[in-house]
Amino acid sequence: MEEAITKTQFDFPGLKDLYQGKVRDVYNIDDKYLVMVVSDRISAFDVVLPRGIPYKGQVLNQIANKFLDATADIVPNWKLSSPDPNVTIGVKAEPFKVEMVIRGYLTGHAWREYKAGKRTLSGVPMPEGMKEHDRFPNPIITPATKAEEGHDEDISREDIISMGLVSEEDYVLMEDYTYKLFERGTIMAAEKGLILVDTKYEFGKRDGKIYLIDEIHTPDSSRYFYADGYEQRQARGAGQKQLSKEFVREWLMDHDFQGLVGQVLPEMPDEFVREVTDRYVELYENITGEEFVRGDYSDILTRIEDNVNNFLKSV
Repeated sequence: MEEAITKTQFDFPGLKDLYQGKVRDVYNIDDKYLVMVVSDRISAFDVVLPRGIPYKGQVLNQIANKFLDATADIVPNWKLSSPDPNVTIGVKAEPFKVEMVIRGYLTGHAWREYKAGKRTLSGVPMPEGMKEHDRFPNPIITPATKAEEGHDEDISREDIISMGLVSEEDYVLMEDYTYKLFERGTIMAAEKGLILVDTKYEFGKRDGKIYLIDEIHTPDSSRYFYADGYEQRQARGAGQKQLSKEFVREWLMDHDFQGLVGQVLPEMPDEFVREVTDRYVELYENITGEEFVRGDYSDILTRIEDNVNNFLKSV
């Protein structure tokens, strides 16, 4: 198997600091630009799993790039260029400490809360009498705080504003952007026979202006169902066929792991790692309608370093 990229430690010119997230390594260049290297690390239940998934980083980066380009007319975004299959370079903005989660269907975390008897999520009411994977009458925004470590926490619009995490003026604009981005993503997914179930957006501020930052509409930040057969599966109470990271969570739960204290991460066999790669490639090809071209892994860190350095020389 190809050796997945699980760690980077580049020394780019002008480097001020490096932030290593669950999946992305973000290099701050002179407080002007961010070099985001999308690794092959994979996380679930807010835990980074011990093995990386070859080509996952390339899949995420290239899907995000496609959607950043396709939504630039809705909201300004941070992207300047993608000089390497695993890299996006853009302007540095000060991130808001909340994620704008938007849900079109009662799935995943929302369903787990609903099943436990809750009828509000982040202060937003959810109708009675719904089944798992049912569509909400209208998409709902259920924000979460961004945790540096551990689990993100649901938070209401009112608390975000009262705690001063985001001003009311900025929040109203972020809310508007979120609905419009989700509508665009929903239309683009439908054109490819998919349903955009839920997703999250992150925003930042630079020179008094709000920017869309990070990634959008990737299988790490979003969930997709196949549209074909959705209604029939719902009618008979069957599970939905989905393209997302949920199947990794389900595999972990089947192996008695949900990120809880005292639980031990199961070992991921080669066969499962290959299956996860194939699922990520499948999503790429379905959502973009393009064939996925696997990048050269023979000396991938040198490839990334050369491509980034060449771009930085030009700015």
